[in-house]
Amino acid sequence: MSVAAASQPRRVVVTGLGAVTPLGVGVGELWHGLLDGRHGIRELEGEEFAGLPVRVAGVVPVDPGELLPRPVARRMNRAARFGVLAAREAWADAGFTEGGTRESGVDPERVGVSLGAILGDASVLVGGDRALRERGPRAVSPLTTPMTVPSQAASQVSLDLHITGEARTVTSACASGTEAIGQAIDRIRYGQIDIALAGGAEAVVTPAIMASFAAMRALADGEPSNDSPSRPFAKDRSGFVNGEGAGILVLEAEEHARARGARIYCEAAGWGLSADAHHMAAPDPSGTGVALALRRALRDAGGEVGDIVHVNAHATATIEGDLAEAGALRAVLGRRKVPVTALKGHLGHLQGAAGGVEAVAAVLTLHHGVVPPTVGAGEDDDAIDLDVVRGAPRALPEDGDLVLSNSFGFGGHNAVLALRRTADGADR
Repeated sequence: MSVAAASQPRRVVVTGLGAVTPLGVGVGELWHGLLDGRHGIRELEGEEFAGLPVRVAGVVPVDPGELLPRPVARRMNRAARFGVLAAREAWADAGFTEGGTRESGVDPERVGVSLGAILGDASVLVGGDRALRERGPRAVSPLTTPMTVPSQAASQVSLDLHITGEARTVTSACASGTEAIGQAIDRIRYGQIDIALAGGAEAVVTPAIMASFAAMRALADGEPSNDSPSRPFAKDRSGFVNGEGAGILVLEAEEHARARGARIYCEAAGWGLSADAHHMAAPDPSGTGVALALRRALRDAGGEVGDIVHVNAHATATIEGDLAEAGALRAVLGRRKVPVTALKGHLGHLQGAAGGVEAVAAVLTLHHGVVPPTVGAGEDDDAIDLDVVRGAPRALPEDGDLVLSNSFGFGGHNAVLALRRTADGADR
């Protein structure tokens, strides 16, 4: 289809899902862990973490390199391995043949990749620098540079599935994954591509980054137990837990999906961006920028406040961040009480991958009609004043059809994704 043929915006739908998270490998592990109220936050082992003031993180429980052929895995950084595994799952879940566009009969020039990442995998450059200092320049691998760039996950997904339409990387702090999905929606809407694998992949659980976050006093200092040390919206919240993983959606022009008889989860209805212009790290306490992104996503989706049935909150469990987001949600929702959940108690904060993984969960919430509980939420903070889902899953309200998924990042990056329930997308 030519760009001219798509001069009118096309509807975009979600047809596939993939995830690698601290709850395990695969969307099933993610979804069942969320509904069961489990978390994947663990104590970090290894000598390099021993002297850190905070030694807990949301880490993927298996080595992704063991799930890929060795010659393939050795040319990927950890984030790219997560991304490729999630992309393969999403591609197959969308009904395409394993092996990518060549085996699926899809024009590779009409398929794109759009992934968010802040750093991708910070450990590669650290390892190269250590090899240089300890053993000299001949010890530095020639793969160090191509495996260090944040775009490695997107490029490896395009290589693995033979996608030639485009392979883009979005870097906007912790909003990266959500913005990458939003950009892919527009690329499909206006005819540049028909299909996109969109989301985020990140692997930044490294000693220096953990030490930096701890120095900022941004990290929760609890120990992993049955209850999560990450406590979104709770009165005793004390900071976020660093995490890693990948979450990817297959987005597709609706007419393309229906022509091939694809299963449709929901509509990717719209998205919104804004910037706080307030501080290099702290959120604007007024929540004005966040509210603007929420309103823009709602408007882009052609929706109204009364259409919102659920919000998947960013909610990192920092005192200031949770208050700013809650205030923005109250400003937009008004008197309407909407069930809100926050997944960072289950997963930790997956940084540039957070928006991708949380979008996967938001799609499943629409598809199954069930809102996961917020793990670690504990005692209410009266200042939050939201309908936070706690304790057990809750049925998604019937009155309305929009779910919002929020991502906000250091430096004031705000991104919100709007997903719409479709008549053929529910599994209830």
